[in-house]
Amino acid sequence: MGFSLNRRSLLHAGLGLTGGFALLRANSSLAAPAPGQAPSPGAQEPSRPWYELGLLSDPIMENQLLHFLAATYSAQADIGEVLDTASRIHPEDEWSWPTEWVSTADRLRAMGDASLTRRHSRSAGNAYLRAANYYRAALIHHPEPGHPSVLATGRKAVDTYDKALRLLEIPATPVRIPYENTTLPGYFFRAPHTRGDAPLLIFQQGRDAWPEESKYVIDDALARGYHCLIVHAPGQGMAVRAQHLTFRPDWEKVITPVVNFAVRISGVDSRRLALLGWSMGGALVPRAAAFERRLKILIPNPGVLDWGKSQFDNFNGYFPDIMKLLDTDPAAFDAALYELMSQVFLYRWYMRDAMSKHGASSPSDLLFKLREFTNVPVVHRIRCRTLVMDGTAEAYSGAQARQLYDALTCPKDYLLFTEEDTGLLHCQEAAQAVANHRMFDWLDEYI
Repeated sequence: MGFSLNRRSLLHAGLGLTGGFALLRANSSLAAPAPGQAPSPGAQEPSRPWYELGLLSDPIMENQLLHFLAATYSAQADIGEVLDTASRIHPEDEWSWPTEWVSTADRLRAMGDASLTRRHSRSAGNAYLRAANYYRAALIHHPEPGHPSVLATGRKAVDTYDKALRLLEIPATPVRIPYENTTLPGYFFRAPHTRGDAPLLIFQQGRDAWPEESKYVIDDALARGYHCLIVHAPGQGMAVRAQHLTFRPDWEKVITPVVNFAVRISGVDSRRLALLGWSMGGALVPRAAAFERRLKILIPNPGVLDWGKSQFDNFNGYFPDIMKLLDTDPAAFDAALYELMSQVFLYRWYMRDAMSKHGASSPSDLLFKLREFTNVPVVHRIRCRTLVMDGTAEAYSGAQARQLYDALTCPKDYLLFTEEDTGLLHCQEAAQAVANHRMFDWLDEYI
């Protein structure tokens, strides 16, 4: 999952291209009564889509809140716990988000400990599963990626998740996948009711979410007889936080070692390998598939032809004057961005987070690195059957999914989610049932 800055989400929050947060405050004061103040008689609430919750003033936090509400579908969250946590968060305090999520996670972990002491293993496992997700939530909007609490919270997430797997008897095994001079952490999920070799789904997350958060995909895959392999790849999860491994544009250098590992697992049918990429993963996995010929199926969600261009389009949309400096005067570009970052937490969070995950030393260095993330030169090399997923309200990749589909020369299908089926948002956020329904119906036919 990805929550990178985009013009649409900023405009939904009332953020213009200049003086955006002042406009946000002005719009907020007009749109709703002050806390504790009743609306005037006859006043009508302005209509808004169901997915704009109106609970937090920060548009990215709102998006992330919906993400964790949606985790109730896979028993990794409870509605009351998520909303209670949100009610304690003050977006103007940049430490409020991680502090409150850790507080909720610690409370759930203590509940799990108490139940485990009394040998209530099922209750303990359920509490640990939710606690792990809330620890991950704390890290998705952390103000200082290099702060010691980041690694400590990540380790709590791993520890409680591992306990949940064991106590709930989820058929998962922690693995370490050889990668260059180190290893990548991950989990192999063995389908419990298969006979003989079975197909394997390799699941690749995006810029922000951890692969464990996509349990809803894993659950349905296992029920249908697919094994699953998830990995903390460079730039993600514990690979970036504990090992300082950052994103790289030549993603085949990541996926090929994963496939090398996967085909050696007993029970995996090496002729039926599917690679799924969510969010920024929808830009990374096509690059990998252009070089990794052992894949039978590719599913980018949403499909992305040129990730660098999509990010530049977003930056040009609301920083047009500053962007003119990038190639002519990078130092001036950096100075202007740092000034904006000092004034607006939303910008400060995004730039610090993205720079950390890409190993960038400055805002200009980040954009120069992003420019390298493109599939245009290699898309013609993809040979495996590909399902390009998209949504009519896809906010993070523009029209890139359709562009990728049109550029593909392999057997291909295009799956569009709409307002009618509720899967219109980025990666079908909060529409997990319909997303699984349509994707797995397609996958069952072609795997």
